[in-house]
Order: sequence, then structure tokens, then C-alpha cells
Amino acid sequence: MAKLRPTFPEDPRPVSLLRQVYDAGHRCFGENYVQELVEKAPQLPDDIEWHFIGNLQSNKVKPLIAGVPNLAMVETVDDEKIANHLNRAVGNLERKPLKVLVQVNTSGEEFNIALHHVIAAKSGVEPSGCVELVKHVSLNCPNLQFCGLMTIGMPDYTSTPENFKTLANCRSEVCKALGIPEEQCELSMGMSGDFELGCVSEIRIEMGSTNVRVGSTIFGAREYPKKN
Repeated sequence: MAKLRPTFPEDPRPVSLLRQVYDAGHRCFGENYVQELVEKAPQLPDDIEWHFIGNLQSNKVKPLIAGVPNLAMVETVDDEKIANHLNRAVGNLERKPLKVLVQVNTSGEEFNIALHHVIAAKSGVEPSGCVELVKHVSLNCPNLQFCGLMTIGMPDYTSTPENFKTLANCRSEVCKALGIPEEQCELSMGMSGDFELGCVSEIRIEMGSTNVRVGSTIFGAREYPKKN
């Protein structure tokens, strides 16, 4: 059985709170916004493995790569353009290959609500285009290391098993195309709402999730500024 790795998305949490979680032994943190990650990362120990889990725009790639030396993974590669920008930025800084996940839109939604905020745009490549995007990353982006697939699923968690099964099917197709065992392809799926509803065990056992995002379970619900 694959080991399940919790990632703690923490936006927007004070550095002092993140340090408490770090001191408790956790080392894998997620962030949705480039600017917040660039500001927080230097204030925390450099053995933290930062995962960028938000929608990434092309003009934010260079600041992200340059500003976070201990960036371990980008989980939201959803088209060739962003893959090319990441590949170029990593190469220019002569960093070791950056781990990436390809984000797949398994819900058919134009907008996905994730971690209590909106991830805009298409929120992932369509399942039918998943294999071609993975091939592009694997064959044409030598400074990126393809590690697996990620999905958000439905915002209300009502159909997550169906969405997660779609991602598992995508993994099977990707691994067949690349000629690799499925154990080498991570699946990042599941969030705090799934965890609280008891869905994580099902995901882990039946569908092979290796990563689950549980920020609000650990840190509490995100508070948004009130509109005037």
C-alpha cells in the first residue's frame, strides 16, 4: 500500500503558527500564492519541503523559482505553456530538476473551490489531454521531473469517489504510455473536507492516493476579509 503524505496548505497563516507545526515534526507545507510563499519561505527553516498548489501564472514562475530555493514541487502544471516556463526558469538557475504534478480537471467545472478559495481558470487539463501533457513534460522538459497527477474534485465533496476514480484511470493511461509501473506515479487527491467525511481511507485503499491536503483540518477554516 502506498504511503499517504499529508500536505498542510497554510494560507494565510502567521509564520509563528507554521513554526509550531514545524516544531511538531511536520516538514511538508503547501502554499497557494506565489507572493506569500516568497515572503514566508525565508523566515522558516530551509529543510521544509514547499509545495506550490495554487493556480500558477506565467509571469509568476520566475519569482517563484528564484525566491524559494527549497521549493520541492509544483502540483498545478495544467498546460504546456506553464511547463515550458517552469523548465526554462529552473534551467536558468541551474537548479536540480523540479518535481511536478500534472493537474487534471476531473469534475468538468470551469471553477473549482479548493481549500476555501477559488482556483480560477480551467483548473487542470481535461482527462482526454492528460497523456499528451505528461509526455510533453517527460520528453521536452529536462529540468522538470514528472511525479504524478493531482485533482481537486467537486467543491461540495458529493461526487469525489467518481472524480478520484477518473484520476486513477488517467494514471493507468499515463503509465501505460510511458511504460512505467503505477507505483511510480503519485496521485494527489483529497482535502480536509474529504478527511472529515471519512473519505480518505477509501481513497487511499481503493484508489491509491499518496498525498492529501489537510490545511483547514490542522489550521482551521480560512478567514476572508469582509467586504465593505
